[in-house]
Amino acid sequence: MTHPHEGTSDVGRTETLIFDSSAELIRTARDRFVDVVCRAQESHGIASVALTGGSNGIGLLKALAADSGDIAWDRVEIYWGDDRFVPSADPERNAGQAFDALLSSVPVDPARVHVMAPSDGEFGDDIEAAARDYARLIGQETVFDIHLLGMGGEGHINSLFPHTVATAEDVAPVVAVTDSPKPPPARLTLTFPVINRSREVWLLVSGEEKAQAVAAAHRGASREDWPCAGVDGTAATVWFLDRASASALP
Repeated sequence: MTHPHEGTSDVGRTETLIFDSSAELIRTARDRFVDVVCRAQESHGIASVALTGGSNGIGLLKALAADSGDIAWDRVEIYWGDDRFVPSADPERNAGQAFDALLSSVPVDPARVHVMAPSDGEFGDDIEAAARDYARLIGQETVFDIHLLGMGGEGHINSLFPHTVATAEDVAPVVAVTDSPKPPPARLTLTFPVINRSREVWLLVSGEEKAQAVAAAHRGASREDWPCAGVDGTAATVWFLDRASASALP
């Protein structure tokens, strides 16, 4: 692993950590997740996190299921950065994957687990109503201690894709996406106003196909072209990279 380097963000520090493998990346993220959540609980009682899907996001949850240290899971508010608006049993649901990987095996408080509505939930197929409900839940005050993000090869984070209305949103905390270029097309997603008021934002990225997006973000590209470039945690933005995804960095 390389030593982190400090970025020039005027919002929070930027750290770029480069690992020899995804397994090492996940182990380090697990250790840091436990540390940050435990310190948040010591500081303000309840920790708040936004989860992500993807191989590294789910790998992190599996690592936490194996060993989550001193985390008091009944004092963690759990949200999702995005999810597919498909039936609740669909294997593509981030929520279902998170329960399988972690949440079904730790003593969470069900009242603190905030799943985005599926298409067979209380709002039926009304995706706009589902987005409004999650926006009401998030409100203007929810601040995540950690917001986890995966990233696509074109730089998308959550369900914020290049040159889309959702990526341009600067007010609403949650929007409905009905034309995702990556299937399935219907999704709910948190937006940049919520991501960027998080204390720490972590991007868990591996694979050579992500290298161009990683490099674009690090050179300060526009979020319209590369959504991953628009991320800034108020305390820290942390890039967890394997060597392949970091291969285009200077």
